[in-house]
Amino acid sequence: MRFSLYTLVDITETRARRGEDPKLMRQQQNFSTVLQTIGLRVNPTYVDPPKIINIPEKIEFGKIYKNIKKCWKYTFDIEYEGAINLDMLSDDFHLIPIIKDLDEEIELEITAFDTKNPDKFNILFREEDK
Repeated sequence: MRFSLYTLVDITETRARRGEDPKLMRQQQNFSTVLQTIGLRVNPTYVDPPKIINIPEKIEFGKIYKNIKKCWKYTFDIEYEGAINLDMLSDDFHLIPIIKDLDEEIELEITAFDTKNPDKFNILFREEDK
């Protein structure tokens, strides 16, 4: 099964390590947080690194983010159908800490992914196999 994650939080994969460029390291930490959070339930299969894209028409973030043009998209596969679903992903990611003030177009009030607040949610998921 294939899933895509869309977020307004910078999850650029840089492969930077501690001691290297601090911004690149913080971006990598956000991406590592994504992988670790998905990994709470399943071992995701890496498809492609996160990409900055124009927000597709079918994707709507929180109400306060209406004029935002770009987001990060990360696509991953899982081995077993039913091992994870959209509700599980949403629950697992809610209020997971992130590092802000990287290349986002938004001002984040809290330093976390938000999947629940209809005004401020900054990450969502889609099942690609349907």
